[in-house]
Amino acid sequence: MMSTLKYFNRDISWLAFNYRVLEEAKDRSLPLYERLKFLSIYSSNLDEFYKVRVAEYKYNVDPEELEDMKGASPVKVLREINRIVDEHLQEFSRIFHGEILAGLYQEGLMLYQGDVPPDGDHQRFIRDYFYREVIPYLQPVLLTKGTRSFLRDNRLYLAIKLFRKKGKEEKGDKKRRARYAIVKLPTNDLPRFIRLPDKNRRFYYVFLDDLVRFNLQELFPGYDIESSYCVKMLRDADLGILDEFSGNLVEKIRRNIGLRKVGEPTLFTYDRAMPADFLMVLKDAFGLYKEDLVAGERYLNFQDFFNFPNPFAPEHQLNHPEPIRLHELEEHGSMFAAIKERDRMLHFPYQSFDYVLKFLNEAAQDPKVVEIKVTQYRVASNSAVVNSLISAARNGKRVTVFVEVKARFDEENNLQLARLMEAAGIRIIYSLPGLKVHAKMALVIRRSGGVRKRSYAYLSTGNFNEKTARQYADHGFFTCKEEYIFDLEELFEYFENQEIVPVFRKLLVTQFNFKHELFRRIEREIELARKGKEGYIFLKMNGMQHKPLINKLYEASEAGVKVDLIIRGICCLVPNQPFSKNIRVLRIVDSYLEHARMWVFGNNGKREVFLTSADWMNRNVMRRIEATFPIEDERIQEELFDIINLQLRDNVKARMLNEHLGHEPVDTGDSEPVRAQWDTYKMLADRERKSGKNLYL
Repeated sequence: MMSTLKYFNRDISWLAFNYRVLEEAKDRSLPLYERLKFLSIYSSNLDEFYKVRVAEYKYNVDPEELEDMKGASPVKVLREINRIVDEHLQEFSRIFHGEILAGLYQEGLMLYQGDVPPDGDHQRFIRDYFYREVIPYLQPVLLTKGTRSFLRDNRLYLAIKLFRKKGKEEKGDKKRRARYAIVKLPTNDLPRFIRLPDKNRRFYYVFLDDLVRFNLQELFPGYDIESSYCVKMLRDADLGILDEFSGNLVEKIRRNIGLRKVGEPTLFTYDRAMPADFLMVLKDAFGLYKEDLVAGERYLNFQDFFNFPNPFAPEHQLNHPEPIRLHELEEHGSMFAAIKERDRMLHFPYQSFDYVLKFLNEAAQDPKVVEIKVTQYRVASNSAVVNSLISAARNGKRVTVFVEVKARFDEENNLQLARLMEAAGIRIIYSLPGLKVHAKMALVIRRSGGVRKRSYAYLSTGNFNEKTARQYADHGFFTCKEEYIFDLEELFEYFENQEIVPVFRKLLVTQFNFKHELFRRIEREIELARKGKEGYIFLKMNGMQHKPLINKLYEASEAGVKVDLIIRGICCLVPNQPFSKNIRVLRIVDSYLEHARMWVFGNNGKREVFLTSADWMNRNVMRRIEATFPIEDERIQEELFDIINLQLRDNVKARMLNEHLGHEPVDTGDSEPVRAQWDTYKMLADRERKSGKNLYL
C-alpha cells in the first residue's frame, strides 16, 4: 500500500529508529550482555525523548516542529506516541523476561524478581543489608488527601498501598480505609543490583527495588502492606530561557539548570500491573493528565542495566578490539611533521583517538605555537583535551576556547570545565545568543620572530571526547593547507565579533554559504541526469528533517539522480514513492553508534567528498553554526569510499527503511555476510599489517 505522506512526522520517525535499537535486543546471535545493552540504550533514549520532545508538544508547541502527521493536533500526536511506546514496551518486557533473563538463568545467574528468595542465607543477607546500608537513605511519605506531593525528576519510587493495623477494640469485619505512601529508592547512593551469596556454583542478584519491598513492614510498623509498585516521573528538560539576547546568557543558564528537577511532568511511568484505582490515586496526588501516563515494566530506569554485573566476564559480552595505532604517525613522532607531509584522516573508534590528544599536546609544547583555538560541545567530565589546553596556557600560549553551554544535558559539565580553564588563564567565549555552535574544530597558529609559520587545523564529525570516541563512529581530519587555516581563522573571528561577515574558501558554514553551496551541488547532479549523464548523491547523517532540502532530493530523484542515504535516526523523507523512486534509505544499528556525517556528489566522475558536523534537521540548518569541509586528498577519499561501500553492502546490520517506517532486510547480492562495522575494522587493521611496519597489531 502506497503511503499518502510526503514527510514522516519527525517524532514518529524517531520512535521507528528506537524500535530498530530494540530489534537488536532480539538478535539471538549477540551475546546476552550485548542484548541487555541494547535494552538499556532503548530505555535511555526513550527517557530523553519524553524529557525533550514530548515536553515541547505539551508546553512549547512550535508549528514548524510539530507537524506532518496528516494535520493532527499535538494531542493526537501525543496519543499516537504513547500508543506506539506502549506496544514497544510490551515487546521490551517479553525480550527481557522471556529471552535474556531466561538465558542468564541457563548460564548460572539468577536475578530474583518479586518473591522473597526461598533460601535462608539470602533472606538473612537481604535483611542485614537493608538495616546496614539501605534504611539510612529511606524517607517514607504518606500521601494525604488535599496535599499534592512532589516526585523528583528521573528518580525511582515505590508507591505503596497499606492499611492501618486493627486495634484490639476494632471489630473484625469493619472495613479499613486504604492509605497510600511513597518511598524514594536510593539508587544514586547504592547499587541497583545487589549480589547475594553464591550457591551451588550459581550467582544470585536482587534488585534494590525488591530488597526494599521485602522490608517495607519495617518502614511502616503500624500498617499492613497490601501492595507496592515502582513509578518514575520525567520532567521537562527545557531550561526555560526565552530571551537569549539580553542580560548574561551564561548566568541565566547557570541559574536555570536546577529547574529541570522541578519542571512540568512529561511522563509518568508505572508498573503495568498496578490496578486502575491505585493509578487514579497517584494521578490525582501528583497532578497528572491522562497523556502523562505510560505503562511500563515492573522495574523502571532500565538504563541501569548498562552496569549490570557480569560475573562470567569476558564471556557473554562483546569485547571490542583495541583501537588501531598507525605506523606512519608513530614513525613520524611529530604530528605536525606527519600533517606537513600530507593531510591525515582518523576513523574512530577503529583507530586511536590518542593522536588527537598528541596533536594538542604537541601544540602545547611547541615553542613556535603562539595560539590555540578550539570549540567544545560535549567533552568528557575528566577531559584529557581540557588538560592539554590548560598545559598550553601554562606554557604561555594564547588559548581561546568556544564553550557551547547550551549543549543539552551537558550544560553543567561544560560550565564547570569552562571555569577550570578560565582559572588557568584560558580565554573562554560562551554561547552565541540564538545559535548553538556545533562545529568541531581546532586551530593551531605558529609564528617565529614575528613571521607566520605553517599552522595546523583539525576538523571532525564528532566531539573532542576521548570517552565517546571509543563508542561513536566518527572521522577526524588534520590539515595544514592555508585555505583551511584561513577559513577557521575567519570563523573564530566571527565567534568573537558577530558584526563581521566571514568569507570562506573551503568550508560550508550554516548561516552563511551552507545552503547555497549545497543546493548548487544537488542542482548540478540534477542537470547531469537531465542531460542523460549519471547523477549521484550519497548522504550519511544522523537525522534528516529540513523540508527544503528534502524537496530538493525529491526533485533530484524525479530527474533520475540516484540517491543513497544512510540515516541513523530521524528521517522525515518518505521512500518508495513516485517522487522518491530513486532514493534508497538505509539505517545501520550495531555495536558502535554511527555518528559520522559524510556527503558525496558524483560530479560527472569527479567526485566531491565532504565531511560535516551537520545533520539536515531544522535545528542544524537554521539555529546552529555547523562546519562542512571538503576532503580533497585522493588517498583519503579512496579510504572513505571503501568504508562507504562496506556500509552500502551491509546485509547483516543494515536495514532498508520503507514507506511505513518499517525496517526490511537488505539484499545486496553478496553471497557472504557483510557487517560494515566489523569489516571496517578488519579492513583498516589488514592495511596496517600489510605495511609490514606496524608493531601495534
